[in-house]
Amino acid sequence: MAAITASMVAELRGKTDAPMMECKRALTEADGDMAKAEEILRVKLGSKAGKASSRVTAEGVVAYSCEGDVGALLEVNCETDFVTKNDSFLALANAAAALVVKNNPVDVDALGACAYSQEGFGPTLEDVRKGLIGKIGENMSFRRFKRFANGSKLAAYLHGTRIGVVVEYEGDETAAKDVAMHVAAMKPVALSSEDVPADLVARERSVAAAKAAEDAAVATAAGKPVQSPEIVAKRIEGGVQKFLKEVSLFNQPFVKNDKQSVEQMLKVAGTTVKSFTLYVVGEGIEKKVDDFAAEVAAQVAAAQQAS
Repeated sequence: MAAITASMVAELRGKTDAPMMECKRALTEADGDMAKAEEILRVKLGSKAGKASSRVTAEGVVAYSCEGDVGALLEVNCETDFVTKNDSFLALANAAAALVVKNNPVDVDALGACAYSQEGFGPTLEDVRKGLIGKIGENMSFRRFKRFANGSKLAAYLHGTRIGVVVEYEGDETAAKDVAMHVAAMKPVALSSEDVPADLVARERSVAAAKAAEDAAVATAAGKPVQSPEIVAKRIEGGVQKFLKEVSLFNQPFVKNDKQSVEQMLKVAGTTVKSFTLYVVGEGIEKKVDDFAAEVAAQVAAAQQAS
């Protein structure tokens, strides 16, 4: 009979979200075979088993690690804000960022395969993640990371644990750190107007065109003269150019001195920013919003139908 350890039970619980004693019984019945024990639980518990791995992880933290001129920015997610303050979860996030710096994994799966142990879980980062899911009782996942190793200087800014910025630069460190803080506050999408993604430009042009068409319809209905196609085209292009300045880093007013642009500030400081990376926790993840009133109403309606 194989010895059933606490880490094995925790790993199985992390995979299935089943009660601890059920996990232990399944492992005992399966003689320590993890895959077979998981199958036993799925037969016993049906859809209840494995529910943790399917829950949305829209909360989390951003972690940064740097060693010399190599750095890494990483986002790890969980289900609730409460867990983002858990010491074990924070240790996992910081360790993962350090492993990105050290091992240069190609993707999240490769990161999970890196050697790491924590609180009796291991021997890989993925094993620790699974173990902590069982211990903490929430799903958690490594979402994304970026490694910086281009030979440029690095300046980082973390706004709490929810926003992280890394700037690659040459020149003055203080100016670069100020830019990192500016990026966290103003959230530009590109360095310059020319670098703004084409799909964003097309979307903004479409919005400007729709607004111009709406204005023309209002003017026609009111019996007022409608602007010529040439003037309308200039208005649309003017709106697009305004948008490009608002979302490009170099054109934005500097947060510490709105009398000058970021580009002007950098010129005075003799500093060149080559790139920036901005991570905002949960950005782009569709977060489930619980409607408690609707849930209660549905339960009451179901009870009335049953009676």
